[in-house]
Parts: sequence; C-alpha cells; structure tokens
Amino acid sequence: MLAVILSRLARMVVVMVGISVITFLIFFATPGADPAARIAGRNAAPETVTAVRHDFGLDRPIWVQYGVMMRKMFVTGDLTSFVNRGQKIVPTLTAAAPVTLSLVAGAAVLWMALGAATGIIAAAFKDRLPDKILMGVSMMAVAMPVFWVGEMVNLVTQSRLHDTWAFSWVPPLGYVPLSESPARWFLALVFPWITLSFLYIGLYGRMLRTGIIETYQEDYIRTARAKGLTARRVLLKHATRAAIIPVVIMFGMDFGVLVGGAAVLTEVVFGLNGVGRLTYQALKVLDLPMIMAAVLYASFFVVLANAVVDLLCILIDPRLRRK
Repeated sequence: MLAVILSRLARMVVVMVGISVITFLIFFATPGADPAARIAGRNAAPETVTAVRHDFGLDRPIWVQYGVMMRKMFVTGDLTSFVNRGQKIVPTLTAAAPVTLSLVAGAAVLWMALGAATGIIAAAFKDRLPDKILMGVSMMAVAMPVFWVGEMVNLVTQSRLHDTWAFSWVPPLGYVPLSESPARWFLALVFPWITLSFLYIGLYGRMLRTGIIETYQEDYIRTARAKGLTARRVLLKHATRAAIIPVVIMFGMDFGVLVGGAAVLTEVVFGLNGVGRLTYQALKVLDLPMIMAAVLYASFFVVLANAVVDLLCILIDPRLRRK
C-alpha cells in the first residue's frame, strides 16, 4: 500500500509540473500572444507597451519568466495581478477556496448519499413502480440546468415565499464563514447544496442502478444466492459493492472539477465568491496570473481526487491490489 501511495504522489508531481508548463506556454509563448499589450490596454502607444513589458519582466527569456512566476506563486507568494495592481494572487485565491470547498463538500455528501439510495432502491424494485418513479425523477434532475434550478430556488426562497413560515429562516444570498457562525454557515449553504447536488443525484442514481442490474448477471451473485443468502445481503454486500466502483471513480472526477471552479454557475446564482466566480472574472479581463493560479489550483484538486479514488477502489475491491 505504501508503494502505491508513493507512486500516486510521484505521478501527481509530474502531472502538476506538466500542466504548469503547458498553461504558461499557452498564455505567454503562443505566437501572437502578447501579455504586455493586453495589460497596456487597447490603442496603447508602443512606448507604453514596451514600458509595461519591462516592468512586468516580460522582456526576459521565457524560461526565466516561468521560473520567476513559479517562485512568486509557490515560494514567496507575492505574485500580483496584471489588472488590479497590488492585488496578490495567492491570498485572493486562498480566501475564495473555503467558499468553494464548503459548497462542493456539502453537495457531495448529499449527492452520494441520495444517489446511492436512489440507485439501490431502483435496482431492488426493477421494472416496478418505485423504480419507474425514481428513474423518472432522476431523468428530470439530469435534464434541468443548474442555473435554472438555482434561479427557481431563489425565486421561491428569496422572493415569493420568503415571508412565509416555510422559508423565513433562509438568510440573504452570500457566504458566512464557518469560523464566524457554524449555524449561519449551514443555513446559507442549504439551498446551494441542494441545487448543486440535484443533477448528480439523478446521474449517480441511474448509473448505480445500471451497475447493480448488470452485476446480478455475474456468476458469483448466482453462487451467493445458491448458498442461501438473503436478497438484501446479496444486494448490499455483493452487488452494490462491485457496482459502486465506477460511481466512486466518477465521483473523484466530478468532485475535483467542481472544487477546481466548475461550480461557477451555482456560485454566481447564490452570490458566493468562490474560486469559480473568481476565475470567471479573471477570464473576462484576461488577468493572466490569476488564470494561471486558478488553473493550477483546479488541476491540483483533480489530480488529488483521482489519486484518492484509486486508493479507495483498492480498498473496496481487493482484486485491484494484485494489479
């Protein structure tokens, strides 16, 4: 197990270095890409562009620029924005990260718990009324865009029915730090959690149901039934355990991507200043250091989530330990 962990860590380092190099070259070394001209603004005089290029060190060799940016980002932490002069990138990103982590972590608990329950119940009642109802609701959840669900939730909880007993407890849009008030933090994120998890509950439920039904055709399931095991034990201990591995792998990808900023629509709809919203604002003004830092932040969580998922799959299925 230790060898597997060390191998995954080594791969993470290699992948992160590769992503940092590729991202840097895309924004700073692509033919026709001139960060100095973007910083100076439209119709800037050539003298102004030259001065900006010198001030930001963009007239130095490309490998020197890369080394300086990595040092400022990971060692000294004094990498600053090209657009908002004086704004330090790392503290800004660090301040936004807890918002996104809180949003995605809470939603992940919901979609894994409810998605698993949906898939298991639907598989247990295959082709019967509970199965048809759950799969119908799941299809609706997958089909509805997250921003539309969020807007409808806000329309009900923040406007039309906010003064009623059912939703009078809903706080205004925004984020409350956990350290400031755990209760207010929880209440502020209840509906963002539900909104973000809605799609994934339907997706994971359908995926797990299909996996369980396919697993029922395996020989070891027939053997378990022949031994006299109850249907419940066969379903939960044998079929679900095998069928949940693809779900866990998919969860790792989804969780890493969402923490990395893909939850931007939910953040915007509910007024949460997370990493996704921060990245979106940086892309609008082409703030290259902020974009670079956000890409590395996102890639770190994607790579980390996949490494953790690999280890979880080994724990779930002992057969993978021999590979």
